[in-house]
Amino acid sequence: MTKLLLWLILLILCWPLALVVLLLYPIVWLLLLPFKVVGITVEFLFDIIKTLFKLPFKFLRG
Repeated sequence: MTKLLLWLILLILCWPLALVVLLLYPIVWLLLLPFKVVGITVEFLFDIIKTLFKLPFKFLRG
């Protein structure tokens, strides 16, 4: 919703720039997609490592 409102403000202020942004947004999104996938993978690996370190304490409590 925020992106839409910002784009509408840009459209009112400078419509040619708003059209360029509208055309370039999908290209930028596609370029950033691999970085998002890497971020999700690294976050998943950190969760696995955290779970492995907490596992012995769960057995001691149980």
